[in-house]
Amino acid sequence: MRNRLFFWVTLVLIFSAACNSNTDELIIIETRHGNMVGILYDDTPVHKENFLKYAREGRYDSTEFQRVMKNFMIQGGDVFTKEELPPEDWPTLPHEIRPNKYFHKRGAIGAPRQPDMVNPMRESNGSQFYIVDGRTYSELQVTTEMNELQKAILKYMELGSQAELKAAYTRLYEEGKYDSLTQLVLSKRDEIASSLSINLKKDLSPEEIETYKTWGGAAHLDDEYTVFGEIIDGFDVIDKIAAEATNDKNRPHQPVYMRVRVEELSKAEISERYKYTYPND
Repeated sequence: MRNRLFFWVTLVLIFSAACNSNTDELIIIETRHGNMVGILYDDTPVHKENFLKYAREGRYDSTEFQRVMKNFMIQGGDVFTKEELPPEDWPTLPHEIRPNKYFHKRGAIGAPRQPDMVNPMRESNGSQFYIVDGRTYSELQVTTEMNELQKAILKYMELGSQAELKAAYTRLYEEGKYDSLTQLVLSKRDEIASSLSINLKKDLSPEEIETYKTWGGAAHLDDEYTVFGEIIDGFDVIDKIAAEATNDKNRPHQPVYMRVRVEELSKAEISERYKYTYPND
């Protein structure tokens, strides 16, 4: 009986989705800096429906963007703290990471989560979300496995032949010249890879490379967190929130509250109004 009920519920959901394939929901996030307008992806259905449910119920209203970092991201939507739900009862969502399809470009909407050491299945927080502010990258930066390169250069510098490199690395580190240190490390990528017989290159599509070079994002988050939507209007609002003065925990001194509402429109109207192209359309 239970299996039969599951079958019919699934069939109804599939039929409903097919009937409404020409419409979509816009999410409008209202703040004192203005509004951000976004869409959520159909092929991350758990995250999409969860977000829409909270928005329609008004549960996001009066939550804050409680963690903001310029040139990185703005994070908010902490429904469970607002509702005083004990942390041990906070629900999570199964990850819907879509490698090589959705990535952390500027405006991407993603789901924060606990680290792998306590969350090996990479389950998402059940209410919070972040929006990427980001920065631009050189092609060398975005196509390099930076964590692996950092490990590799530490090993490489222990070779007797690399005393000069080790001295330069140490000097830049001690002087706090981290941008110059990054450039030094990157300049040695192929040399290190050849010497240690390892691969330090990241396989990205031409679209991803071009987007990160010209539009920006947070490339180091890719394939680690679920991206389930994107902002299509109101990018200046992201910048304004990300630039808020904060305390040492990246919380704005002046709260940035939100109100989230949902508007259903045809995909054709959304595409025309916001010059947005749907994935695979």
